[in-house]
Amino acid sequence: MTSKHNTDFDAIVVGMGFGGIYMMHKLRNEMGLTVRGFDKAGGVGGTWYWNRYPGALSDTESFVYRYSFDEELLQEWNWKTKYLKQPEILAYLEHVVERYDLSRDIQLNTAVEAAHYDELTGTWHITTDVGERFTCRYLVTALGLLSKTNFPDIKGRDTFEGELVHTGAWPEGLELAGKRVGIIGTGSTGQQVITAVAPEVEHLVVFQRTPQYAVPVGDGPVSEEEVARVKANYDKIWHDVKNSMVAFGFEESTTPAMSVSEEERQRVFQWAWDTGGGFRFMFGTFSDIATDPEANEAAATFIRSKIAEIVEDPETARKLTPTEPYARRPLCSKGYYETFNRDNVSLVDIKENPIAEITPKGVRTEDGVEHELDVLIFATGFEAVDGNYLKMDLRGRGGTRIQDHWSNGPTSYLGVTTAKFPNMFMILGPHGPFTNLPPSIETQVEFIAELISDAGNRDSVAVEATEDAENRWAQHCKEIADATVFSKAASWIFGANTPGRSKTVLFYMAGLRAYREELAKEKNSGYSGFTFSSPSLVSA
Repeated sequence: MTSKHNTDFDAIVVGMGFGGIYMMHKLRNEMGLTVRGFDKAGGVGGTWYWNRYPGALSDTESFVYRYSFDEELLQEWNWKTKYLKQPEILAYLEHVVERYDLSRDIQLNTAVEAAHYDELTGTWHITTDVGERFTCRYLVTALGLLSKTNFPDIKGRDTFEGELVHTGAWPEGLELAGKRVGIIGTGSTGQQVITAVAPEVEHLVVFQRTPQYAVPVGDGPVSEEEVARVKANYDKIWHDVKNSMVAFGFEESTTPAMSVSEEERQRVFQWAWDTGGGFRFMFGTFSDIATDPEANEAAATFIRSKIAEIVEDPETARKLTPTEPYARRPLCSKGYYETFNRDNVSLVDIKENPIAEITPKGVRTEDGVEHELDVLIFATGFEAVDGNYLKMDLRGRGGTRIQDHWSNGPTSYLGVTTAKFPNMFMILGPHGPFTNLPPSIETQVEFIAELISDAGNRDSVAVEATEDAENRWAQHCKEIADATVFSKAASWIFGANTPGRSKTVLFYMAGLRAYREELAKEKNSGYSGFTFSSPSLVSA
């Protein structure tokens, strides 16, 4: 496929993480299109460029937290631990960019501030933060699932005289050793920071809003023999991953929790606890932890019993123990509950004792106590999925603003397109799969590439999802989500971690295999959920 359009580029890709990098390679190196990539960061890597906080770690095992499309790279690239740390993931992505000579077409330190669609010409007009303007036929947004930081506007935040940082924009060279540190947030990132810094700081104050279920991560060294065994079986591994639900590389259970004895349930839960991994605990133990309330409560009860067993102070244990269903993203960490047995770590439950204000010296809670700090860390997560879209000046057909199109919550067709925005494709957009990300990213990139190729073969100027198809997909995603326990928790999975935002379905929760089947069905139907505009129709 070669260029036939009078634009600066056939395609522009915004965001250079896992998704943007593979999309660049697919469009330019495999399809022969002219492509320019942009990223506001000073390097590639996406979330792994920005999230350099202490303890930053993928919670997907190393052997499947990578691309599958390059069989030679799979054999060449090694790993030494069960899970990859942030510097290792960043080095891997930098290597892929170098391997495919992508950097010559990537413009870093450049944010795309506006993208407007011109119906008369069927082109996108892009404006960067330095005033540069470009045109392209296709716009691909790889803005990141978790990239727009959620920074709560707490009274007095700007008055703090110490170091105030967000984990999603960690400054280089920040030293914590021997300092008084506070951290707000106890989700996945918060737990990684807490367990990493507790041994080195003078004192750590953890401000917890919601108690979390967490299991051990189970990290550790991986032998050369184990790496060799994985490499010899990658064909089967990737086949199984793509035909699984959460795509984490472990065998997912087909056994309902209540179909076995209490003794057997305890044995299986203990095995998963000892093996490690949050998703394994939820999806590798029994088949219905995420869907059956009784099964979910059995898993929750087991984790609560571990908290009571591990945490020495009864009052601290009470504060750390969740009472709601086990219905958030399944977390894993290295000794999270054990950390609260340290003399230099204290816990403040801000539901019972809210933060009144941030002062120049620290954090004052409503009981009048001022917690004096040298460093205050916000591990408060992200405006997941649509956060970076809503801050862009993104306008589609008829000047439709993305903020207006998504005023009742973000929607898409198949997680990759949205009506009224022709020739725009999203990687990890709303209503995409809730899985290990690289396999889902590859699935979406390959679907987008095939759709662009099909549009080119039709001599189409514009390809766009129909509103009916988008509405049907949104309803389908809602029905699936409502059948899970995840709908019972106010978490970022439903956008409920952002103040002022209504709870909304953000993901397709039926798994990767079912998602791939939906994409195949769409392709085999001749892309019946899309309209294709000819040059004459666009210019008429």
